[in-house]
Amino acid sequence: MSVDRHRMYLDIIERHKGIVFKVARAYCSNEFDREDLVQEILAQIWRSLDTYNDNFKITTWMYRVALNVAISFYRKDKTIAYKHTEMEDKLLSYDMEAERENEQSLSELYAFINGLNDIDKAVLLMYLEGESQSEIATNLAITIANVSTKISRIKQKLKAKAS
Repeated sequence: MSVDRHRMYLDIIERHKGIVFKVARAYCSNEFDREDLVQEILAQIWRSLDTYNDNFKITTWMYRVALNVAISFYRKDKTIAYKHTEMEDKLLSYDMEAERENEQSLSELYAFINGLNDIDKAVLLMYLEGESQSEIATNLAITIANVSTKISRIKQKLKAKAS
């Protein structure tokens, strides 16, 4: 393992670990499953690091990896064991204190997100993160028009729920 690759990985995770935790929280309501999913996503980011294409934003790439792992997480046979590289404890800690300030709103939002299908969850998470419709379409291999329609329908569902 090269020192540069390791440093790059640590830097990417430290700067953008919120993506990993947001995806895990959206796809897993159980804390233990969420921890497993976070581990799988971090391991897959490490394994996929050499495939990162710098023509894309690092956050777009991380979403793609995290969402692919999350969507397939429960479809895979749980008996498959991955060798995990030992990671520093600080990578696995996420200060959610800022999120706790709006705990009720966040709980409602995540409950809404959990009720969406896998593709709509992915669209909404990337949309909330500020990804462009083009980036969302590329990540999910759907058309920009489909992304636009999905965002519009998700907004309608959210408004209806709030009423």
